[in-house]
Amino acid sequence: MSTEKLRRIDSNRLEIPKSYKAGMHTNRVIYLDKTLEKNLDPKAIYQGANVAMLPGIVGSSIAMPDIHTGYGFTIGGVAAFDLKEGVISPGGVGYDINCGVRLLKTELTKKELSHNIKDLIEGLYATIPAGVGSKGKLRLNAKDYKKVLVRGSRWVVEQGYGNNEDIDHTESQGCLEGADPDLISKRAYERGREQLGTLGSGNHFTEIQYVDEIYDQTIASSLGLFKNQITIMIHTGSRGFGHQVCTDFLEVMKRSAIKHSINLPDRELACAPFDSPEARDYMSAMRAAANYAWANRQLIMHWVNESFMRILKAGPNMLGMSLVYDVAHNIAKVEEHIVNGKTKKLIVHRKGATRAFPPGHPDLPEIYRKTGQPVIIPGDMGRASFILVGTTKSMKESFGSTCHGAGRALSRNQAVKKAKGRAIWREMEDRGIIVRATGKRTLAEEMPEAYKDASNVVNVVHNAGLSEKVAKLRPLGVIKG
Repeated sequence: MSTEKLRRIDSNRLEIPKSYKAGMHTNRVIYLDKTLEKNLDPKAIYQGANVAMLPGIVGSSIAMPDIHTGYGFTIGGVAAFDLKEGVISPGGVGYDINCGVRLLKTELTKKELSHNIKDLIEGLYATIPAGVGSKGKLRLNAKDYKKVLVRGSRWVVEQGYGNNEDIDHTESQGCLEGADPDLISKRAYERGREQLGTLGSGNHFTEIQYVDEIYDQTIASSLGLFKNQITIMIHTGSRGFGHQVCTDFLEVMKRSAIKHSINLPDRELACAPFDSPEARDYMSAMRAAANYAWANRQLIMHWVNESFMRILKAGPNMLGMSLVYDVAHNIAKVEEHIVNGKTKKLIVHRKGATRAFPPGHPDLPEIYRKTGQPVIIPGDMGRASFILVGTTKSMKESFGSTCHGAGRALSRNQAVKKAKGRAIWREMEDRGIIVRATGKRTLAEEMPEAYKDASNVVNVVHNAGLSEKVAKLRPLGVIKG
């Protein structure tokens, strides 16, 4: 598709007008500055225009600065739909349902841990199963498996893997109500049975970091963050379970679109009217997968804590390890937003986008009512990650949403070609970062050059007012799948 009709609204936003393509119900807004605009994939423009053609879309079809092409919807996409006239689309959530990020803080400093990073990374790698086909340490019977799908991280905490404070510091308290285990296919159950408590492959990771820079001291203190503090970031999702749920319901949605006479601009946008039986079934199954993902990250957090205590020979009081927050960035939720001056319930799709609710929002835990929701933005394994907080402006412009990460700059195959003949692990070690991964290809696919610089991405959402920068985190060691 041509880029000639793109219009720059301001220094942080581009617009694709309704006139761009016949059938668009609304415009497309892409949060991009001129630096990131240079690498905008024309296919991502095309995908965004297609989303604007879906029935019942409310407001703009939105993309964040970490935008890149995905299945149906772009990664970095946000779209909200009316509950009566609109649709739900698995492509707007993605295959890795509730892929998300969890940030842990400690009372340790970079100086105190400087001689222990390699041992800690080796310990984490030995403790947390990672890679394709990895199997978790938890063995569930059928009854408990279904409890995980209904109760999410709440069930995990009840089994002794964490505490109630973890629940309060997790988006949606680690559980979406309305999950129905009976809608899950046998194949999805099989794929997820042994993967609970595993990291998985690709861009998923557990990373030891330190607080390198603080932009807002007051909010950082409220989040319990201080300069040179050791933090741990966990990035993973619903594993093969969520992937299969998506696969299963894409077939259901393709039939539903035909049944309900929905004219799809792209078959990857298969969807169903939100008030249809097919949509209700998908939402119940998607919620089960989301709950699986929260349980997964809760277990990994518990084992991170155990590894630190064992390797450092330290008790919990000395470590002071606790959860800052856990955010989802591949999910669809029914939320209240103001549309044309009236409060309205919408189904908000966030695919590669993070919720960024402002101070005072009733869905936030009491501890973050004054600061706004913590937003966790992972970067690549060689540069920086960021902590931000949600803003009032995000509610007005992006349905309470912001970016979710750095966003890929190279495809996996392109990255592998660029890494040929290089020892990525040694390059990382030369930069003071210890890396462990299941194979050389993973490191090649995940090398820093494969991603945009998260600093550039975060600056756009900060300058646009969708979220505000609080702190920058630098990696010391990482395990990759």
